[in-house]
Amino acid sequence: MLSSVITLFFPKLCHACNTVLKDNEIDICVGCRHELPVTNYHFERPEIVKKIFYGRVQLEAATALFYFHKKGRVQQLLHHLKYQGDEDIGRVFGNWLGAELQESPYYESIDVVIPVPIHLKKLKQRGYNQATLFAQQIAKVLNVPYVDDVLLKSVNTKSQVFQSREARFQSVSHSFYAQNLNTVDNKHILLVDDIITTGATIEACALVLNPEKKVRLSVATLAITHSIFR
Repeated sequence: MLSSVITLFFPKLCHACNTVLKDNEIDICVGCRHELPVTNYHFERPEIVKKIFYGRVQLEAATALFYFHKKGRVQQLLHHLKYQGDEDIGRVFGNWLGAELQESPYYESIDVVIPVPIHLKKLKQRGYNQATLFAQQIAKVLNVPYVDDVLLKSVNTKSQVFQSREARFQSVSHSFYAQNLNTVDNKHILLVDDIITTGATIEACALVLNPEKKVRLSVATLAITHSIFR
């Protein structure tokens, strides 16, 4: 009864379009779920995202759940996740992608899931790492360990919006460091982030995680920008 009264005066809204959610809808309305621009890379075109990193880092597999379009639903969802405290978005999409990766032969040998970290200062400001929420759910669905004490960030980099890939890489190339690498030796790591824009962050993390080529590395993100393919 109380929950019905609360919902009446404070209805739950879809994170993507801000319409009032129906009783059977959670976080995102059915309409938006059907219209979200899924990539299906992990099923249909497994080489597409890997090609972005050819000559830069060696990846076993790479995918993103959605395409990112400026002013689109995915941008709205990422904004809610990163800046408005809507942590459930990370969990919802972690479950979604995790279930799909379970069905993909390219991810069946994953041993451990590691999120792209954020700097401690930013973590204190925001209260959570958006990649962590996404990665934890993927690890849970895949039934593998989630590890956040191997890859760390030592430099609190500024926003990289509008920077080229080269500029972004220079900005983040010395921002990450690794510890306890022996705990992931000879394992297949799934590196998880929220979005691939130029690939610079993934590249920087990959070089730190696999300096002596002792691990296999795959990548999964919530979204990927179309501009990266141009």
